[in-house]
Amino acid sequence: MIPRYSRPEMAALWTPEARYRIWFEIEAHATDALADLGVVPKSAAEALWRWWATDPAIDVAAIDAIEAVTKHDVIAFLTWVAEQVGDEARFMHQGMTSSDVLDTTLSVQLARASDILLADLDALLVVLERRAREHKLTPTIGRSHGIHAEPVTFGLKLAEAYAEFRRNRERLVAARADIATCAISGAVGTFANIDPRVEAHVAEKMGLTVEPVSTQVIPRDRHAMFFATLGVIAGSIERVAVEVRHLQRTEVLEAEEYFSPGQKGSSAMPHKRNPVLTENLTGLARMVRGYVTPALENVALWHERDISHSSVERYIGPDATITLDFALARLAGVVDKLLVYPERMQKNLDRMGGLVHSQRVLLALTQAGVSREDSYRLVQRNAMKVWESDGELSLLDLLKADPEVTAALSPAEIEDKFDLGYHFKHVDTIFDRVFG
Repeated sequence: MIPRYSRPEMAALWTPEARYRIWFEIEAHATDALADLGVVPKSAAEALWRWWATDPAIDVAAIDAIEAVTKHDVIAFLTWVAEQVGDEARFMHQGMTSSDVLDTTLSVQLARASDILLADLDALLVVLERRAREHKLTPTIGRSHGIHAEPVTFGLKLAEAYAEFRRNRERLVAARADIATCAISGAVGTFANIDPRVEAHVAEKMGLTVEPVSTQVIPRDRHAMFFATLGVIAGSIERVAVEVRHLQRTEVLEAEEYFSPGQKGSSAMPHKRNPVLTENLTGLARMVRGYVTPALENVALWHERDISHSSVERYIGPDATITLDFALARLAGVVDKLLVYPERMQKNLDRMGGLVHSQRVLLALTQAGVSREDSYRLVQRNAMKVWESDGELSLLDLLKADPEVTAALSPAEIEDKFDLGYHFKHVDTIFDRVFG
């Protein structure tokens, strides 16, 4: 992952040193359990932990040099540790296979990454709720197909986002539980050369649950679901980002990203204030979703195992979590500082001569005894005149001048259907559903 889109805590989780430290803990905890079972001397486990207590630096370059000869990363690591610990290190990895270390480590990393992402979601939810309550009754136009539909409030837009990200949080909690499993089952997963109690011990120490049945590798349906969940969260990020980008268009300008002092929008045009953060979020969301398909393709491995998944996960594990961590933090910042323009929202509401109230008139006519078909025809023919005048004409005036309409509704009854506040009578109900 490139530094531009990396935050320190998440990036640190995926460094070679961090990975090797997890490898050691898994091996040492397994050696502890093997010692308790009498398979290896207790002195072996004690030697490992005694060396570890010195807080040794992990010499990544030295391990890489060994791997250049062995062409095997786990063997290179075990060889290097043995050089540090001495003769007792020969009891490490008894009955284990490389996937026991690699897969359990990936589970630890993804679980810890999930915890960071859950904290990111919590921070975003706080900001979304605060801004939603701030604009709970700020009138704005709702759009369908990009066209003016009926009035909503800007707070409702933000409440929708809050509810969606709360669902995403629940999805990530479930995905974390699904991915956080431990496999210490040996070659082809039969426990032939290692006791299942070793797996249970390592799982407890590493904060995982045991994998019910592993085929030398942890089944990749778990990983597929995890990365699919990240992809869904990315989709939600893009949905908010696209909304802000649309609202910031010059012709709309109902809201825009905060433009900081000294910020420049264009190298050529000094007047520009561009939605660069939300455009960036759109691109980052595409990247996270792009990692979902490889994760799905990793599910179908040959027989009990192959390593076709390995190279994929070396990419998508760090890249997907680092990118999503950055994107969630950036989105929280965008929402927190979002500039909102209620006056422009009202201006846009009034832009099309009252067309946003057409449904209320339609319903009133049907309740007054006019057929739905005729009611629709009467309102639409007047609405189209307003549309074609680009809002210069008033729907209210045209309806009050239409004898077929006034035959069913009095002018006062027609005017009553143009009350903006009518549309917001259930906002409290929706907020109660969302925020409790």
